[in-house]
Order: sequence, then structure tokens, then C-alpha cells
Amino acid sequence: MRIVNKEEFESIKNQGVLLVDFFADWCGPCKMIAPVLEELSMEYEGKLNIVKVNVDQENALAGEYGVMSIPNLILFKDGKIVKQVVGYQPKAALKALLEEVL
Repeated sequence: MRIVNKEEFESIKNQGVLLVDFFADWCGPCKMIAPVLEELSMEYEGKLNIVKVNVDQENALAGEYGVMSIPNLILFKDGKIVKQVVGYQPKAALKALLEEVL
């Protein structure tokens, strides 16, 4: 799982299923969800991409998607938003979210 900037995000947004974690280094719940997302990125390798966007460094991108609270997870399929969840989510809830789209 890697941190991407706006240009990288735009280049991968339309490639199948993409889960984007809008986060900040100072955000406690963001730190809590990070290991869960790491596990999911390994479990779903080859089926979807999971990337992170730092809202402090990419605030224009966060604003473009209406990110007001973090962590904010946006699930894209072929460039279109299909799901969005805000706040810490347990692994089971995230897996259910992903399975709906895959």
C-alpha cells in the first residue's frame, strides 16, 4: 500500500477497483485503520488496489471529493465512486464493503 499524490491518483483511478484512504499523520483513527488496510491489500492483491492520500499534502484532492473527516475511505470502480465510509471500520466491515463491489 502506497501514498499517492494527485497525479498518481488520477492515473490509477480508472483501473478497475480502487480503495482510497484519505488520512493524516496526526489522526488517531487513521493510525488504527492502517494495519487493517495493509492486511486487506495483501488479501486482495491482484483484485483491487488500495492507496493512501495524505490530506495535509493533497488538500485540493481531498476537497474535490468532499473529504471533511478522516479516515475517509472511498471505493472506486472504473473511475466512479461506488461506496464511501468515514471513520474507523473493523476488518469485517471493510471486507463486506469490498465483496459488494468485486
